[in-house]
Amino acid sequence: MANQHSRTSESTQQLKEDLQHLTQTIEELVEATADDSRSNIKELRERAEKRMKDTRERLEARGERLYGEARDNVTQQADACDRYVHDNPWTSIGIGAAVGVVVGMLIGRR
Repeated sequence: MANQHSRTSESTQQLKEDLQHLTQTIEELVEATADDSRSNIKELRERAEKRMKDTRERLEARGERLYGEARDNVTQQADACDRYVHDNPWTSIGIGAAVGVVVGMLIGRR
């Protein structure tokens, strides 16, 4: 769990840095536009496009990685529940029956 927290913290820090670089480049582009220096605008525009592309790729990669980790975690939890039910069928039946009784009582009160 600590390792996952560390990775999340690193991802958050990297995202902040990416957005800060992108913001800085866009601000430079806006300032260059005020100067109306065509060569300067072209160079800054290319830098801004590259940083936007890099940031988009990093965000997509992080999103895919987080989705994969979440999917794996849910799969592991489902497998653990399945093993528990198979290893303890009577306990599972008892828990299901108890939950059913509680839900029935709550519905019956209405």
